[in-house]
Amino acid sequence: MTSAPIDSDQEAKRAALGYVSEAFAEGCLDGLDGDCMAQAALFAAFQELVQTYGEEATARYAEGFPDRIRSGAYTVTHHPHH
Repeated sequence: MTSAPIDSDQEAKRAALGYVSEAFAEGCLDGLDGDCMAQAALFAAFQELVQTYGEEATARYAEGFPDRIRSGAYTVTHHPHH
């Protein structure tokens, strides 16, 4: 079975995040620590970015992370179901 082509950049990013999330969950189910998985995912991501865009462009991209982290861009809040 083949998947339908992904129509937009946003849809492609959502699909990619789904694949990464599944791999992350699978690693955790196999007993790998979540922190270990996160660090490996970051390493793989930065390797790909450096290969694609180069070291300087990737470094400039990474400079924005502290502000995004502090502003909650990566914070997931779980709302309990009542």
